[in-house]
Amino acid sequence: GNRTANGERFNGTSLTAAHRTLPFGTKLRVTYRGKSVTVRVNDRGPFHRSRQLDLSKAAAARIGMVKAGVATVCVTRVE
Repeated sequence: GNRTANGERFNGTSLTAAHRTLPFGTKLRVTYRGKSVTVRVNDRGPFHRSRQLDLSKAAAARIGMVKAGVATVCVTRVE
């Protein structure tokens, strides 16, 4: 796969996310309709003004939002 902004190869099966400003390695808990997944920031983006976070397909599938594509989620930083 392509390289992410932190130099890793992109892997759609890993639980990762892209965020414009958070440091690489930051862990986030993303909740959608009562289901949560913990992801690690390893890329920059999304570059669409109204979006804050871009999840890998595996992370989106884990919380049941692949079909929705774009959704409002709750994001909390995990220490």
